[in-house]
Amino acid sequence: MIPWLMVSAIQVAELSVSSVVHIFYGLYIFSSAVAGDLTQSLSESIFKPKATIEVTQIDQEKTKDVNDLPPIVLVHGIFGFGKGRLGGLSYFAGAEKKDERVLVPDLGSLTSVHDRARELFYYLKGGLVDYGEEHSKACGHSQFGRFYEKGEYQEWDEDHPIHFVGHSAGAQVVRVLQQMLADKMFEGYENTNENWVLSLTSLSGALNGTTRTYIDGIQPEDGKSLKPISLLQICKLGVIMYDWIDIPWLKSYYNFGFDHFNMSRKKTGVRGLLDLLLGNAGPFAACGDWILPDLSIQGSMKLNASLQTFPNTFYFSYATKRTTKPLGMMTVPSGVMGIHPLLFIRVLQMSQWQFPRDIPLPYKGYRDEDWQDNDGALNTISMTHPRIPVEHSSLILRSDSDCLPLLPGIWYYKIVEADHVMFIMNRERAGVEFDLIYDSIFERCRKHVFRKAPQTLPNEAQHHERGDQEE
Repeated sequence: MIPWLMVSAIQVAELSVSSVVHIFYGLYIFSSAVAGDLTQSLSESIFKPKATIEVTQIDQEKTKDVNDLPPIVLVHGIFGFGKGRLGGLSYFAGAEKKDERVLVPDLGSLTSVHDRARELFYYLKGGLVDYGEEHSKACGHSQFGRFYEKGEYQEWDEDHPIHFVGHSAGAQVVRVLQQMLADKMFEGYENTNENWVLSLTSLSGALNGTTRTYIDGIQPEDGKSLKPISLLQICKLGVIMYDWIDIPWLKSYYNFGFDHFNMSRKKTGVRGLLDLLLGNAGPFAACGDWILPDLSIQGSMKLNASLQTFPNTFYFSYATKRTTKPLGMMTVPSGVMGIHPLLFIRVLQMSQWQFPRDIPLPYKGYRDEDWQDNDGALNTISMTHPRIPVEHSSLILRSDSDCLPLLPGIWYYKIVEADHVMFIMNRERAGVEFDLIYDSIFERCRKHVFRKAPQTLPNEAQHHERGDQEE
C-alpha cells in the first residue's frame, strides 16, 4: 500500500511540475509576441517617419530569376505556427530570411497529419480546403475548411516542383502530402504525382513516432486513447475551452486549427461543450483526429504502412539527441546547460522509459534500449529515416559533403547534438550551429538537388552576365 502511495505521489508531483512548466512556457511565448507587437506599434507611432517619395528601379531580370527558383517551404511542427500568427514571431527563428524564395505556411498546430497535409496543398495551390468526404464523415467534422483566395505557388506541378523542410511532425506531414499527390487524392487535380516534391529535409522529424506520447498521456495499449490523468488531458481541456469560448482576435493571433470541427459556443452551446469534454464529439473523440495519436509508435506505423520513399525525390534528415551513455552503462541526459528547461525532465524520462511488459510490444523486434537516445520530444531512432513497419533505404553521414553527389530515393541522415527546439524559436540559443544547419539545407536545395539542368541563382546570373560583357 505504501509503495503504491509513493509512486502515485511522485506521478502527481511530476504531472504538476510538467503542467506548470508547459503553461508558463506557452504564456512566455505568447506574451513575447504581444510585447513585440506593442513595442513595434508604439515605436512607429512615436517615431513616425516623414512621408517621402522615392523612385526605385526594379531589376526585372533579378525578379524573373528569383521567380524561376523552386520555393523552399518550411513546415512547422506540433504547437507551431506560420507567417502571420503570433505577430512578428518566427517559428523558424528567422531562417526564412536566408533565401530569396521561402514560404512559411500556417497549418493547424494540433490537427492530424492528414488534415495538415490537405491544408498545405491548398495553401500552395489555392482554393477551398477539402479534407475529403470519407475522412470528414468518419471523424465528424466539416468536409471543407479555410478558403485560400490565391495560392502561394499556383504553378506547382511536376515541372515546377518544391523543396520542403519539415520540423518535427512537419516532416511526416510532407510525406503524407507526397503520397496523396502520388495517389491523386485531390479532386479536380488529376495530374498530381509524387514528382511535385523535389526534396524533403527532415529537421528533428517524427518519422516513426515517439515514446514521449505515452509519457504525456497516450495509452501504450492502443497508441490512441488518453490516460484519465495526464498532461494531455490538461491540454485537451485547455484546447476545448479556447475553441469553445471563441474570442475572434485571440484566435486570429493563435489557432489550434480545429475550426472545421465547429467547436465554438456560438454553434454548439453548453450541451455541445459537455459532448466535447466527455469525448462524444470533436477531435478528441473516438476517431482521434488530432496530432498526438499520429505521433505514437502505433499511429506512425499505421501512417508509414502506406507511405513510400519515391525514386525521383531527394531525402535528407537531421536526427537530434541530448543523451549520452557514460562508460557504456545507463543512458542519461548529456548535461544540464545544453538542454532547454522545457525538455530536460522529458529527456531523462524518455531515456529511462520502458514499454509495459503486460501488453503486446508495438512491433516485432522492438527493444527499449533502441529508443533511449532522444532530444526531449522525439527518440533519435525515429528521426533518421522511415524504419517501421518497413525500413527504407538510408545512409548515415559524418559531414554534409559525404553525400555528394546526391542520389534520389535514399534517406541521407546525420546525427546532431541538440535538443528538439534548438533550431527553432530562439536563434541566439543555437549560436553558430543555427547558421550552419540552415545554410547547409538551403545550399543543398539550391546547388545540389535538381532533376534537369542545375538552377542558376540570381547573383550567379548577374555574375555570368558581367563576365560575358567583359569578354
